[in-house]
Amino acid sequence: MAPTRKTRARTKARRTPSAPKRARGFVGRDPSPVLDRYPPKDPALAPRGPPPRATTPSAPVAPPSAPPSPSPPTGSPPPPPSNLITLERPFDVDEFSTLLGETSIRVVVPRDALPEVLRRITEFMDFGIYVYALSIRPAPAELLKGFVVELQRVDYSAEKENWVPFVEKGTSGSPFGPTGDRR
Repeated sequence: MAPTRKTRARTKARRTPSAPKRARGFVGRDPSPVLDRYPPKDPALAPRGPPPRATTPSAPVAPPSAPPSPSPPTGSPPPPPSNLITLERPFDVDEFSTLLGETSIRVVVPRDALPEVLRRITEFMDFGIYVYALSIRPAPAELLKGFVVELQRVDYSAEKENWVPFVEKGTSGSPFGPTGDRR
């Protein structure tokens, strides 16, 4: 006896009607609404695409109004806005170096920049024209992330045999000082 073979009857898959065909024309995505609101400055740079659709301009959306805050009594300054973000500029050693030559300097220096700041101060004082009394203390913070560096210009007093605070004696166009003589 020969084995019987079962055959499956192949049935054709029924096709479901597909979505309605679109009208032929521009193939691609819709133009960006950003370009409608902020067109490029140079029309030659504008992207090529279908002509913009004619739409009715919508009314601008007004931000929700905040409830009126009570006005402060007259004579006192208004409170600062609470939604402003303030950013601190990072410390720049080169910018600090431009301050050298002033009579008095006070800056907060980050811990990692302190060695370079001290090197630049001592290098500046090597000329002997500007000499500073230097004060370093931790910045008012919980961690030692910064230090307050204060420089006060000083001159050597032969009478007191010590360094005394610098006193500005005036300025002059003469290379011999404010009196104009060579003494």
